[in-house]
Amino acid sequence: MENIALIESFSEFKDDKLIDRVTLMAILEDVFRNALKKKYGSDDNFDIIINPDKGDMEIWRNRVVVADGEVEDENQEIALSEARRIEPDFEVGEDVSEEVKLIDLGRRAILALRQNLISKIHEHDNTNLYKQFKDLIGDIYTAEVHHVRPRVVILVDDDGNEIVLPKEKQIPSDFFRKGDNVKGIIESVELKGNKPQIIMSRTAPAFLEKLFEQEIPEVFDGLITIKNVVRIPGEKAKVAVDSYDDRIDPVGACVGMKGSRIHGIVRELGNENIDVINYTSNIQLYITRALSPAKVSSIKIDEENKRAEVYLKLEEVSKAIGRGGHNIKLAGQLTGYELDVIREGSTAEEDDVELTEFSDEIDGWVIDEFAKIGLDTARSILKQNVADLVRRTDLEEETIQEVIRILKEEFED
Repeated sequence: MENIALIESFSEFKDDKLIDRVTLMAILEDVFRNALKKKYGSDDNFDIIINPDKGDMEIWRNRVVVADGEVEDENQEIALSEARRIEPDFEVGEDVSEEVKLIDLGRRAILALRQNLISKIHEHDNTNLYKQFKDLIGDIYTAEVHHVRPRVVILVDDDGNEIVLPKEKQIPSDFFRKGDNVKGIIESVELKGNKPQIIMSRTAPAFLEKLFEQEIPEVFDGLITIKNVVRIPGEKAKVAVDSYDDRIDPVGACVGMKGSRIHGIVRELGNENIDVINYTSNIQLYITRALSPAKVSSIKIDEENKRAEVYLKLEEVSKAIGRGGHNIKLAGQLTGYELDVIREGSTAEEDDVELTEFSDEIDGWVIDEFAKIGLDTARSILKQNVADLVRRTDLEEETIQEVIRILKEEFED
């Protein structure tokens, strides 16, 4: 195979991998020099002339003419009689340039050269891909589902790049089919060997923040600032927003008329409940807003230990804690304070008993289930409807009935 023919056959890589011809030629020269080193021990005395416009190349070997029988280095020197077979008027001490054809390297070397070229192009391609997606970390990206596996979904973008969406980075309610378009943020790019692995996430708080930027013009333009985002993916999120322009209502602008602006974000996140809160540097007011929809009676702040005792009327406790404890957990994460709920308003004739006092009769995990929905005293449970308790907890009706029986016996005694 002639040099130019091999060059043309390699051009397919340029088209497939979107490598410009100049870069391809540089890679090609490097590959040929490696082949020459293996064949001749050194490539220092070889000239490789590449024409990127025509896509052809020439290899020339340069040697010094020495007298017959005095050749010490066959790669650097050529005997006078051999040199005169190239040109009859060569003399000792002159330089001889001789073109090297690919066939001179041998069939195995040519096959190895081709494989080396493929490897180098892939390496170049992977380096560019790594740099490209490194710059996209934290940005929203959309790709198509190519393959669904139990622990991961493999996505492919318009350029054929593979993107990985692990199970733990998916919203619990996510369900994908081949061909679906999936939106998320590029969370990280990791090198696995020489190949970059691009990780997408739909559970990161940054994904929700970027959705706000995408869907709400005032956030995109910087008129509204997102101060903090906390999420329990697919369940609930809280977003603190602020504006330096007093004429803008940041919460109203984010939610929109009848929720029109935020509706698309909620739908994208699998109907995740999103609370948008006005940020304030007044920590008492900030905690009060973060615990919405509960109405807080008062707050006692311990700034040194980043704790706050939140006093609530009995009927507000379950609202503050929220389903599964999500509301109070997110409020704590949003404000940076550990929140302790303190009940107020129990009357003397309605003496209550902490549920933990019944730990010898009621399993700890059952007590925890009630605590998650803000019910950690005997009377707070006895006031509830059984069907409602079944709906709000992960407990069976039979278990709830048994707990109610135990608690009723306490007050009958």
